[in-house]
Amino acid sequence: MRPDVAFKIRVAVESEIPALRELIELSVRTLQKDDYTQQQIEGALGHALGLDTQLVLDGTYFVAEPVGGEPMIVGCGGWSYRKTLFGSDHGPHRESALLDPAVDAAKIRAIFVHPEWARRGLGSFILQHCESAAQLAGFRRLEMGSTLTGVPLYTLRGYRECGRVDVPLPNGAVLPVVRMAKTL
Repeated sequence: MRPDVAFKIRVAVESEIPALRELIELSVRTLQKDDYTQQQIEGALGHALGLDTQLVLDGTYFVAEPVGGEPMIVGCGGWSYRKTLFGSDHGPHRESALLDPAVDAAKIRAIFVHPEWARRGLGSFILQHCESAAQLAGFRRLEMGSTLTGVPLYTLRGYRECGRVDVPLPNGAVLPVVRMAKTL
């Protein structure tokens, strides 16, 4: 993280859902264009990639803002105590059943950074906050469905690849997603 920029993190609220969707779309279109085709990106937005509003309602989705100046959301991400591994409200394989911290892994979900604020440690900052929150809730293991773009960051943060999933998209494209896991 750049020493001249500090960030704060807080729980996202329902009124921010439109702004979060806008941030996620901009982040995907800009930061993931080197890892996915335009067809994959268009098919994935609002499906495999996007906001799961259940996380906002559960209070497990967060926004990051720079300290000082006007408030603005520059990153977002969360964790979940539900079975859904990845995806938006309209994504595949949605399972709202609750996880048991004694036997299940919490899910790290939907970490996105505004392109103008990328490469400043913000993704790591959000990830660390989510990991700590899941640990406070009693979870000792974490898993996620990572984009190809996120794999280098998550690998540096101690996650290991444990499989790959090819997600069929509504437009006929297929999105490769990497399953990753970590023990706290």
